[in-house]
Amino acid sequence: MSEVKEKPLLTSLTAALEPEAKPKGKRELTKLNNREAILNSAREVFAELGYGATTVRDVIRKTGLASGTFYNYFKSKEEVFEAIMDDGMRRIRPRLKADRIRSRNFEEFIRNAYATYFDYLATDKHIFRMIRGNQTWFRVRMDTPEILAGLEEIREYIDEDIRDGNLPPVDSEYLMAAVVGIATEIGDRMILREDIDPKAAAQFATSLVLKGFEALPLKVTGKK
Repeated sequence: MSEVKEKPLLTSLTAALEPEAKPKGKRELTKLNNREAILNSAREVFAELGYGATTVRDVIRKTGLASGTFYNYFKSKEEVFEAIMDDGMRRIRPRLKADRIRSRNFEEFIRNAYATYFDYLATDKHIFRMIRGNQTWFRVRMDTPEILAGLEEIREYIDEDIRDGNLPPVDSEYLMAAVVGIATEIGDRMILREDIDPKAAAQFATSLVLKGFEALPLKVTGKK
C-alpha cells in the first residue's frame, strides 16, 4: 500500500483531545453530578451483580439519592446500560481521532487504533469490570447513537484512504465491520485472561487485518 505524507495537524490533534467546556450554574451542575452518580453506581452494581440480576433499586441505593431521582434521568436499567456504553465510546473516540491524525497511512492507523483500544480496556477499571461481568450484553448492545456514530467515523476513515489511494477499492462497510468485530472479540478474550497483555492483543489484531493468517505470530507450545 502506498504511503501518504504525514499530517502536520497539531491544531486538529489539540482540538480532538480538548475537553468539553464544563457547564455553569448550580442547578446544571447538580443535575450533572446526579446523573454521573447514577452512572458510577450502575457501573459498580452491573460489575458486582451482573446486568440480569441488577435492579433500579440496587443502582439508586448506592448513590444516596432519593429513589425517585433515578427516573428524572433514566427510564430503565437498560437505558442506564446504554448510557454507560455511550459514555465509553465518547471517551475512546477522541483518542481514535488523535490516532487517525498522527497516522500517515491506513496501516499506522489500524496499529495505533488497536493499541489504544486494548489499552483502554485493560486500564479503565470501570469498563474492565463491566465487560468481565456482562460479556453477553456488551456483544448485543451495539446500536446506541454514540456507538453507531463511532462506527460510521471508522468507515469514513477507510473511505478516505480508499479515495487517497492508500487502500484498494474494497467494501468499506465490510472492512469496518471486520476491524471492529476483531477488536470486540479479541478484547473480550483478553479481558478474561489472567495475564492481560494489550500489546500482544494489538499485534495479533493488526497482523490479522493487514496481512492475514501468514503474518500471525505463532503460539509457543513448548513442544518440539
